[in-house]
Amino acid sequence: MKRKGMALLTAVLFTVSFCGCATVPKDALTWGPETMAQRQMQTRKFATNDEKKILSACAGLLQDMGFNIDESETKLGVITASKTRDARTVGDFFTSALLTSILLVPIYPDDKQTMRASVVTRLFGEQGENMTVRVTFQRIVWDLNGRITRQERVGDAEMYKEFFDKLSKAIFLEGQEI
Repeated sequence: MKRKGMALLTAVLFTVSFCGCATVPKDALTWGPETMAQRQMQTRKFATNDEKKILSACAGLLQDMGFNIDESETKLGVITASKTRDARTVGDFFTSALLTSILLVPIYPDDKQTMRASVVTRLFGEQGENMTVRVTFQRIVWDLNGRITRQERVGDAEMYKEFFDKLSKAIFLEGQEI
């Protein structure tokens, strides 16, 4: 019995020692040109320091876009929201049926997707008189078998432009108390 315990302990220590040998690539934490372009697409500056007004406008806009507010922390300037939608297309079903018949292995088409949005605000300027708003959109897609097939950042520039255009209008309307 002692031998089995020692063998198990040795195997665990051996495994743990090799897990610690993984290294982080040197460029893992560096920003490339595409990172800066994404940040510029996701961020806008506003000439106000009324964080509550900005967050209220963001929350209303996200709800108008069909999102449910999951979490909101005004003191931190953070909102997270999500919405679940159908991800099925006729092409997916046709492709999966064709591949299943050729490969004789079940290939499941996409079933549903969850879109997530995160909004973060931050004051800047000498006296904190301006604010940046950054929004990011992500999506997770599940197949009919319940497995995640994709997790991706939504990089559609038009979606971000539309969000900020509507946000600018909402901030203006809230400022006018309309």
